Amino acid sequence: MKVILKKDNELLGDEGQIVEVKNGYARNFLIPNGIAIAANKSNLISHEEIKRQRSRKTDKLLTDANQLAGVLSSYSFDFKVKTGEENKMFGSVTSQMIHELLENKGFTTIEKKKILLKEPIKSIGEHEVEIKLQQSVIAKIKVNVTKESDDAEIKSESLNTEEANTEEANTEEANTEEANTGEANTEEENTEDTNTKEANTEVPATDDTSESKSN
Repeated sequence: MKVILKKDNELLGDEGQIVEVKNGYARNFLIPNGIAIAANKSNLISHEEIKRQRSRKTDKLLTDANQLAGVLSSYSFDFKVKTGEENKMFGSVTSQMIHELLENKGFTTIEKKKILLKEPIKSIGEHEVEIKLQQSVIAKIKVNVTKESDDAEIKSESLNTEEANTEEANTEEANTEEANTGEANTEEENTEDTNTKEANTEVPATDDTSESKSN
């Protein structure tokens, strides 16, 4: 008797497979326990329709998985960690941490068990991690691990640059003030020289008038 398996069976085959078994085994065990159904005309028609629906669903899942794999490959998932001497990490980057970061970036359909990380990441640098999206679709993502001190060094450099720019600006301002003071002093000296010359010019004229009156 031919039957259609409704469930995977280690001895008989996979779900949906048509197999031939003894009548008694089919009627007394497989069919009553919901493991299989008789492969009659009506059941075969239903079975073919179910196969077509599953095939369309599988094709869509594969298409979506390939698209997702392409998107994931364009991302870099960054982790900043504390390090000691020789950039030795304190702790590690685990599959749980990667899963949480994926969710934070909007990849909420990826299960933690799909992340194929053999052991936690314990070194600074870029690492490639595989994610099993479907049976035949494996996505590869970049996990970039950097030390936290990198940010502190950048801030320190930025602060030093700002201080240098401030000192330079103050020096220029001081030079400008000195130049302005020098110009002001020069103008004042020139004014005094002019006044002195005018005074010297006017004095003889007064003396001439006095001599004229005396005469």
